[in-house]
Amino acid sequence: MSQYKIIVNPENPTGITKEFTAEDTAAYNVHTQEHLDRRKAFDDARTAEATLKANAKAKLIAGEALTEDEANTIVL
Repeated sequence: MSQYKIIVNPENPTGITKEFTAEDTAAYNVHTQEHLDRRKAFDDARTAEATLKANAKAKLIAGEALTEDEANTIVL
């Protein structure tokens, strides 16, 4: 499946369509992989924070001592 890009500039205000070159495809793939890596890191951090908050809440309800990280998640 071919990919295309639209180039709009003063000489071509309505745009022209060009097929991706091998370099364009490689750059696109790198950019896409970097985006997926950043998204996974963000999702993992969000999941870890939610887990930490849930553990802190469960320990508070049970009357157990909290770790420092768990205590830092509590907002009063």
